[in-house]
Amino acid sequence: MKTTGIVRGIDSLGRIVLPKELRTNMHIDKDSKLEIFVEGDQIILKKHRPAGSCDFCGELAADMAQYEGYCICPACRAKIAAL
Repeated sequence: MKTTGIVRGIDSLGRIVLPKELRTNMHIDKDSKLEIFVEGDQIILKKHRPAGSCDFCGELAADMAQYEGYCICPACRAKIAAL
């Protein structure tokens, strides 16, 4: 696990603020959902992705393709093909 060197306090309602830089780098916006895991004395936050959603953009589409363990939607396949 990689440390960020960032320390945040918890407010009286139990909330913690994720720094803007971290939200930007992880593509977390106000509509993002996070899953909460507990492992020993660690609390782990992961971006929630519905099963079968695109590994690149997170969208769900009827005609998803699987490639080497990645789920890819048509829009991302087109962007990759254009590279």
